[in-house]
Amino acid sequence: MKVTETGLPGVLVLEPTVHGDDRGFFYESWNAQAFAEATGIETDFVQDNHSRSAPGVLRGLHYQLPPHAQGKLLRVVVGAVYDVAVDIRRSSPTFGRWAGVELSAHNRLQLWVPPGFAHGFVALTDAELLYKTTAFYHASSDRSIRWDDVDIAIVWPLAGNLTDGAAPQPQLSAKDRRAPFLADADVFD
Repeated sequence: MKVTETGLPGVLVLEPTVHGDDRGFFYESWNAQAFAEATGIETDFVQDNHSRSAPGVLRGLHYQLPPHAQGKLLRVVVGAVYDVAVDIRRSSPTFGRWAGVELSAHNRLQLWVPPGFAHGFVALTDAELLYKTTAFYHASSDRSIRWDDVDIAIVWPLAGNLTDGAAPQPQLSAKDRRAPFLADADVFD
């Protein structure tokens, strides 16, 4: 497994070792020992999630507050997404900064998003994400931040018809349309 830092402390891109030939391929998508050796992080996952999104669907920026904060290990098994993590720890020197990476069924990259970071993605194609979490879903701890917060200034790869002069808009859930800006959000200390 190859590990690449993103510029945000603790947010890592993982590239598994893929064994392939003319019959297909094989790789370990999760191995606790290999993950700990490659990253120095020992964690227990308690929940697996599977998400499907149509092209242009944007989900996020989502997170859970302590004591139910979640770490997430994400990968795409169908299609492609642009996946983003945002540092939401007020005491961090990188508070409000983001990192993004394309995850796809083709590149097989994985993204580790530790607790203390908001997570979101936009589907570039029909896409299915699988992700492991370190804490169970906890509704009253669930929070989100606006995807288009100008203080964070994520450069989302949005496609659309630009002939009318309007910027392309993603498809959002009602929850994500109502999300507060970072300045007004409940975040980590």
